[in-house]
Amino acid sequence: MKVDPEQVLRNQGPLVAQSAWLRASALIAAAIAGIVLIYHETAGSIVRLWSSSETFTHGYAIVPIVLYLIWRKRHELALIGPRYDYAGFLLLALAGFGWLVAAAAQVQVLQQYAVTAMIPAAVVALAGRRAAMTIAFPLAFLFLGVPFGEEFLPRLMDWTAEFTVGALRLTGIPVYREGNFFTIPSGQWSVVEACSGLRYLIASLTVGALFAYLNYQRIWKRVVFVALSIVVPILANFVRAYMIVMIGHLSNMKLAVGVDHFLYGWVFFGIVIGLLFWLGSFWRDPAPSIEQESIGHLHGRPVSPAVSVAVGVGFLTAVGVWPLYAAHLDSVAGGRGPLVLASPQPASGWMIDPVTTLDWRPRYTGATASTFEIYRKDGRAVALYIGYYRNQRAGAELVNSTNRVDPPSWRNIGAGTRTEYFGDALELRETHLRAGGTRLLVWEWYRIGQTELINPYIAKAVLARDRLLGRSDDSAAIIVAAQYDERPELAAETLREFGRQMRPALLAALAAATLGNSR
Repeated sequence: MKVDPEQVLRNQGPLVAQSAWLRASALIAAAIAGIVLIYHETAGSIVRLWSSSETFTHGYAIVPIVLYLIWRKRHELALIGPRYDYAGFLLLALAGFGWLVAAAAQVQVLQQYAVTAMIPAAVVALAGRRAAMTIAFPLAFLFLGVPFGEEFLPRLMDWTAEFTVGALRLTGIPVYREGNFFTIPSGQWSVVEACSGLRYLIASLTVGALFAYLNYQRIWKRVVFVALSIVVPILANFVRAYMIVMIGHLSNMKLAVGVDHFLYGWVFFGIVIGLLFWLGSFWRDPAPSIEQESIGHLHGRPVSPAVSVAVGVGFLTAVGVWPLYAAHLDSVAGGRGPLVLASPQPASGWMIDPVTTLDWRPRYTGATASTFEIYRKDGRAVALYIGYYRNQRAGAELVNSTNRVDPPSWRNIGAGTRTEYFGDALELRETHLRAGGTRLLVWEWYRIGQTELINPYIAKAVLARDRLLGRSDDSAAIIVAAQYDERPELAAETLREFGRQMRPALLAALAAATLGNSR
């Protein structure tokens, strides 16, 4: 009697792997629980954003969906014997180091991604690459639970405003635009965060990725459908914004200006996305049989309980190293002295005006110290704000999306960059603001140590480098502003003269604050 070894392996494989999978599943669950416990602040920040923002409430559904998708793969996993994999421990180390760098730079979203990446790494480490590849999509789907996308709000708002204004002009309606605010004969409109389409985009991407995974087997089909799930809601939001303005215009501002404004948007979005999924359903692929998928995966071997325990202990030890080092860095930073920041001394004829009627202050939160003064010379005035940061942490950091030069009562009517020469070439971020009939030209830049820059990503990288090397994270936001009527170039000339003549005094004030750190 001849015995087919492959057939025996095929018949006995699931039975042999079952007990090993019970141990491996328990170990993976314990490892994930350990990750959540050790990184509870980061994990908690994810859940808090799910609760506080309607844009990210879909996050509550991500974990149940992932568990369901893994359950659908249980028969294929049963044919694979779990085994630990050194590649997983390398991935864990990379994710942990990534979290440490993000923590040093105070980039919360990168910390969240790093902690999320530890979960697939744990699966690779404790169950092996073959098992992880079998459930690769469910593991990747976890990343859609990380609250991300608000960084795209300004760009999406700009695109929406540009399309809407352009479409209105093509329709024959005259438009006067200032930034994301525009006026047509029937009334005034503005593109705010809720009009950016970010909610539509995130919802479409999440559902679209799930739809592509469940209905297609070919990679190119999945990639195409996910791409459409990104492009279609952006275009649909452009059309939605234009339609709402037209409804308001044609109804003499009686429709689409209140709650129905958002109702029309969601109804239109639902119709568009429904059509996308309906059309996508015509190209479904048949699901492959388990035998076809698993025939090459029958050679995994179960891991002994003793090795599993040793691997688990080593795993938790490796995961816990990074928060311990982060705590050490915090203790070093916390030992720095108190901060005293004085206003720059008047120079070259510029004098501090003790009385100001300018109702403007930058929205920089959490500064360790700050100063705001109005300097005058020959009938011209410049507002100077310095926000100084030390021992930075979440909510009290130089580079933060909530730190802005436009307070709520002021409109941002234009922004860009420019280069000026204040002794040295200096790149500035320029913003035009308006409140009623008052216009303001604002120049802004960062100073980190001896480095001056405006790129927030480079600034974060510099801060992370200094923090990891045990250096001071002292840094400042420097903002100057001048009023103008119709000619911003006059305000620019005033700011240019102020920057050149007051730069030595400004650097001296910053140096005095930094020296106070070393005493």
